[in-house]
Amino acid sequence: MEDKNKSGQEQKGGLKRRDILKGMASVPVLGLFGYEFAKSESLKKKAEPPVNMLKELGLNQELSFNISNRGTGKPGNALRLGIIGAGSRSQSLLFHTGFATRERLDGMDKEQMERWMDYKDLNVVLTGVADVFDLHAERAMDAARHSVKAMAGEKNLPKVKRFRHYQEMLASDDVDAVIIATPDHHHAHITIEAIQAGKHVYCEKAPTRTEEEIFQMEAALKGAKPVYQLGHQIRHNPIYPFAADLVKKGVLGQVNLVETTTNRNTSRGAWVRHLKGDGTPRPGDPRSIDWDQWLGDRPKVPFSIDRYYNWTKYWDYATGLLGQLFSHEFDAVNGILNCGIPASCMCSGGIYYYKDGREIPDLMQAVFEYPDQGMTLIYSATLANSRSRGRVFMGRDASMEIGSTLSVIADRDSEKYKDKLDKKLIDTSKPMFTIGAGGADATTSATEKYYADRGLTSVSIGGKSMDVTHLHLREWLDVIRNGGQVSCNIDWAFQEAITIQMAKKSYLEKRQVFWDPVKRQIV
Repeated sequence: MEDKNKSGQEQKGGLKRRDILKGMASVPVLGLFGYEFAKSESLKKKAEPPVNMLKELGLNQELSFNISNRGTGKPGNALRLGIIGAGSRSQSLLFHTGFATRERLDGMDKEQMERWMDYKDLNVVLTGVADVFDLHAERAMDAARHSVKAMAGEKNLPKVKRFRHYQEMLASDDVDAVIIATPDHHHAHITIEAIQAGKHVYCEKAPTRTEEEIFQMEAALKGAKPVYQLGHQIRHNPIYPFAADLVKKGVLGQVNLVETTTNRNTSRGAWVRHLKGDGTPRPGDPRSIDWDQWLGDRPKVPFSIDRYYNWTKYWDYATGLLGQLFSHEFDAVNGILNCGIPASCMCSGGIYYYKDGREIPDLMQAVFEYPDQGMTLIYSATLANSRSRGRVFMGRDASMEIGSTLSVIADRDSEKYKDKLDKKLIDTSKPMFTIGAGGADATTSATEKYYADRGLTSVSIGGKSMDVTHLHLREWLDVIRNGGQVSCNIDWAFQEAITIQMAKKSYLEKRQVFWDPVKRQIV
């Protein structure tokens, strides 16, 4: 009877977990730690005071955005952008730089419009569009005409030009910097040509399709004046620098095992994208798509709407799960641990569900060894199950799980926390503390939800919502104007590309592969 009454009192007077989680998006971390220790009002005087673990560990108790300085905004200082590849990802990149189609603008509410109009501070204009598909180029041209500057009533804005070939854009004096959002098989060579033409480059991941390409990129970019930024926006989610600080200060103890995962269970999530939601084909044919230009140096094959939309399924154009999804996972882990290129990799998997002619596996497991760091990184992926598994960093004293929120659970055998464990001040069945950076906008698809759960979209801190893609682009533009270092330069791109290529080589050759740091090659 006593236990029942106690439970009832806690339910009535205690803190409710769901209420606290709901408030994560708009309160500082200080208001979140230790909620697991909260007791009913009648028991507070008898219980040990809640443990402020963040304070005791000397940690920052508030999340904050690392926002670089904005451009000066002085007349004549606008940067002139060109977009190479104007598909779905480029539409998002353009939007978060200050360009939106009329259709998208019409679907925005007042709050969204106000937030988007703030992008005017980036002081950029879109002067060039290059895409092999007429429809995509027309959409980007429409977005250029409906920029935040145009919507604010600015006059005499430069006109956007459609370039039939990206080489013509790179030769133009009307473009200062380019955003590359093409399929992966174009990333390396367009990046190199753009840098050699003196254009600043923001290029989507994966950085390269092959091992040879990353060495060619490194040679072209090292010491070059133009600024290169790899498109990994997760660095600007405030949870990740906070997590790096936890590791640096020994909160987890020696990290020895990291598990990262990908789980999807939709056809779109498995790169079957040539059909609309109602099953009808998406637009595109040889008359509207320059197929030879799209293929580039890849083997010449007849026009295929499947290959055009679903290029991620084929080795000729991509690295599948590795380049599209593991790249995000590796960037998150490397950004927190600064672990770099692994000593070895063993990768396996297969095509177990999608029997649609694809070449790249829909299920994959990869193990990356870091013996000098006493650590193993495991990547586990499936495209036929949507169970959320997150990212887990396991140390001698605690484990950290990180995605759209971060939580730390003490290890029951921890020496670091032994005293508090003995005094029952820490419960190993619950987090010592949890922090969150809630998303600002509702997701509308399984794919969007996946990225939101991984911390790759918008986050909200103290009531202020920011999109991390916008912050990543803004950092690039700021470094172009004011100097400094971007967060994803060629050094980070090199580490990521080599790690991806190690897994690819291991999978294809069905053996363990190694990185030779002296010869700088995968063996």
